[in-house]
Amino acid sequence: MYVLLTTKPGEFRTEITDGLVAVESYDYVFYGRKRARFTIAELAGPTRIRIVEDEPPQIVNEVPNKLFESFDTLEAARDELGTLTRFGSMDIRLEKV
Repeated sequence: MYVLLTTKPGEFRTEITDGLVAVESYDYVFYGRKRARFTIAELAGPTRIRIVEDEPPQIVNEVPNKLFESFDTLEAARDELGTLTRFGSMDIRLEKV
């Protein structure tokens, strides 16, 4: 099983925790400006995903993975990422990190 994790610089970051293995990451570039990083992570079993706010007091939330949409294959996760990051003819790119 795979999940999509999002980090938005200046807002929050999603951290890899026990039970997750990062497979690949992409920067989301909107009209030449990096707006987010998406990471496809493989689930090794039930876990909690840590989300940390960037601004003080840097609130930390640990969310059960069952609240995240999961995908059976890496290709399905990639397809979903493509769907989330396309909109008409806008200048949007995913750059593999």
